[in-house]
This record gives sequence, structure tokens and C-alpha cells, in this order.
Amino acid sequence: MKKLKMAALLLGSMLSVSASADLIFDADVTSNVIMGSGVTNGSFTVAQANGVELGLRGKLRHNAAGAPENTYNSNSDGTYSFDAGVAPTQAAPTAVWSFEWSINSNFDGNGGDLDDYTYVLGLDTDPTAAVSMFNFDPINDVNPNYGVVAWDHSIGDNSTGNGAGTETVGADTAGYASLTSTNNLAQNSWKAHWFFGPGFDPTLDATYDISLTAFDANGGLAATTLIQIIVGAGATEVPEPGTMALLLTGLLGLATRRRFAK
Repeated sequence: MKKLKMAALLLGSMLSVSASADLIFDADVTSNVIMGSGVTNGSFTVAQANGVELGLRGKLRHNAAGAPENTYNSNSDGTYSFDAGVAPTQAAPTAVWSFEWSINSNFDGNGGDLDDYTYVLGLDTDPTAAVSMFNFDPINDVNPNYGVVAWDHSIGDNSTGNGAGTETVGADTAGYASLTSTNNLAQNSWKAHWFFGPGFDPTLDATYDISLTAFDANGGLAATTLIQIIVGAGATEVPEPGTMALLLTGLLGLATRRRFAK
């Protein structure tokens, strides 16, 4: 099984100059869950630093009846456990679980708007105990569905009510740019196979690391959070070198590239 707690400790020791790596487990995000209808707050693994709050959680996307529900299966340590298999009433490769993320670029008045930062969402596409990260910016990168920088995130601010986020429609780049330049809160809920690649197999016992990182305008690390999805019995161990070292190296490399790109 991949060593999530060790990763958090290593992040704390290696990156503490730039951002706190102290994770808050089973937490609410500030101030609401603004995506969807009837989606509750809580069970997020949260990082708060330098005015930025980042949250990740696993979610039971399809229960025995095939319906979504507010069940997060948190183990209270940044890991979330789910059954292996194709979700009831759904076609393969839909898993029973999904993951949800929240970016608040100004949770305490010391940050800025969403477009004042760049972000890296890291998805470990390797179901074994090894790590193979697919990284992209869920705010500023091109949405592959439309080929432009416009996503269907729920967007708002710290006063936005539960389920009341605003979403752009299709390839509305102007509307999306306006939302990200005047708001500080973005959230979404994604099924695994949408982003874990064509080889994703929901029937495997597996573990998947998911990280979310924010960088400021100078390329400096603002905040980072990390969760692990445990599917079935979890992943089969593979030979070292340590998998978390690879993940940490990737994060540090991304931070360096952003700093020199400015």
C-alpha cells in the first residue's frame, strides 16, 4: 500500500518554506459546497496556507441502486476506501467511486482571485503501488471536451450558498474568464475514468494517489493537499525505489518549471 502519511511528512519537511503541508482530515471547505444539488460539505482532506485552501475527497458516486449519495468512506487519515467493480446500473468503465476537489484562492482574505494562481491536479494512473502521475491545471489548461480554456466547474465566492455555484456552458471562454477573474471558489466532482485514461479498470484492487497544488504569480508554492483512494484490497506491492519519492520529485519539478516560466 502506498505510504500517504509518509508523503505528507516528506512534503512538510521539503516544502515547508513555501507552504504548510499540514493536512486537515474530515474537514469542511470554506464556506460551502457549491456544486450540484444537495451535495453536503465535510470529509475533505484540506490544506490551508498563504490565503489558499485546497480540498480533496473520495465519494461513493453510485450506490447499489446506481444513485449518487453523500457517502465519502473516509478513513480519517486522508485515505478513502471503496469496493472494486463496475458501478451498479452503469456501464464499464464507471467505478463506484469518484473524486471531488475544491479550490478556494482567498479563503481567509489573504489570497486573490482564481486566475491569480496556477494549479496542478496530479492523478496517479497506476493501480499498483507504483506511482505514474498525470498532471494538469484544472483551472487554466484547455478543457479537452471543448478544446479551449473553459470548464464546467461550479464557481463562486465565500458567500455562495450550497449548490449555488455558477457554471459556464460549453466553450464559453469569455464567460469562464469572467468567472475566474472575479471569484475565488471553484469545485467539481469527476468520475475516475474521465481523467485516469483509457486503461482505467474499476474491477482491479488498486490504490490511486490524487494531489492538488497551487502556485502563486511568482511560481512559488502556495498550498498542496493529497489523498489516496483505496479500491478493494488495495494495490499489490511493487519493488522500490519508494513511490512517494517519485511523487515528491514530480511536485518539486512542477514548482521549479513554473518559477522559471514567469
